Amino acid sequence: MATIVLDAGHGGSDFGAVYMGRREKDDNLRLTLAVGKLLSDAGINVIYTRTGDVYETPTQKAMEGNAAGADYFVSIHRNSSPYDNQYTGIESLVYNKYGSAAAMANNINQQLEQVGFVNQGVNERTNLAVLRRTNMPAVLVEAGFINTPRDNMLFDSRFDEVARAIADGILMTLP
Repeated sequence: MATIVLDAGHGGSDFGAVYMGRREKDDNLRLTLAVGKLLSDAGINVIYTRTGDVYETPTQKAMEGNAAGADYFVSIHRNSSPYDNQYTGIESLVYNKYGSAAAMANNINQQLEQVGFVNQGVNERTNLAVLRRTNMPAVLVEAGFINTPRDNMLFDSRFDEVARAIADGILMTLP
């Protein structure tokens, strides 16, 4: 049975991005728990970095994943930009664009695109601890821009489909 670490980005005193009172940390936790339930129901062993409103550093989260001996690490976030409504869509970040992390990121993005998000692609980010410090393939999913009303409308009105898309993208990558 595969083991997946699900990380709800931010938490506690770290709100992440904030837009009109909406806090990224809250969206991240809600979506992470929904994805985790779907994965658990599919027989996947799910380990959460948080299930409540607490803060741990990204390095602590990566170390937890390493200690668990997980097969994959998936961190769930919402994106933001300097100006409201500047960008729209989803993207996934990986340490490098090769291997199983990139395959999972592409699968997740394709599934989210089917929900109605613009697919901004898979991009390399070598400076993020949850991608750099994990011993297993790791993906950071940006589930739409929190400061773009269109993305929030999709996130809210099709929430179950968004969770299912991420879960399906993960499941279709597993051997």
